[in-house]
Order: sequence, then C-alpha cells, then structure tokens
Amino acid sequence: QVRLVESGGGLVQPGGSLRLSCAASVSTFRINAMGWYRQAPGKQRDLVASISSFGRTNYRDSVKGRFTISRDNAKNTVDLQMNSLTPEDTGVYFCARDRTMAWVQPIDWGQGTQVTVSS
Repeated sequence: QVRLVESGGGLVQPGGSLRLSCAASVSTFRINAMGWYRQAPGKQRDLVASISSFGRTNYRDSVKGRFTISRDNAKNTVDLQMNSLTPEDTGVYFCARDRTMAWVQPIDWGQGTQVTVSS
C-alpha cells in the first residue's frame, strides 16, 4: 500500500517562506515522477510543480521563480520550497505520485497540508 505523508504547512506572513516535505512509502519511488498540487477554498485542485524521476522540473506560471521542487531518492522524499509567499498561495497542498518516470497524471495522493498566507 502506497502512503504519501506531507508535512511543513502552517501560517506564514506575506513575503515569508515555507518548506513542504512529502515522505513516500513506495518501493518504486526512484522511478516515479512526483508532484505537488494546491487546492484553494472553493476551487479545483491545480498542479503547482512536478519533478520527473530524472529530476526534470515543471512549474505553473504563478509560482515560477518562487517555488522549487526537489527530490531525494535515498530518503524517498520530495520537497517544495516556497518563497515570497502571497495570500494567493493559500490552500491545501497535496503530494502526488505518478506511475511513470515523466509526469503525466497522479495515481496516489497524500492527505494534504494546509498553507495559510496572511498578515
């Protein structure tokens, strides 16, 4: 059974930073693409960033230059460093796993971690 467990969410002021981490209990982690999604209140869940098994990254336009996704295959973790946060970054952040090496679509989800950007 695959488990994805997120951590690192919380309340931060505008302009601040947070680092989210996702621990994956899956034997195929090193050959799976991983992603981070965000769901704001009343809105759909959107892909924020993805990273392929070989380290290629993609970001949605609104977070480019501010967010960085990274992975540690030795630890089975994928992180999302978020800088220069704005209230529009508020939402529940979900870690997701793709079965393939390059990101296509998620097949497994974490339970989510709340990020609130507010003064």
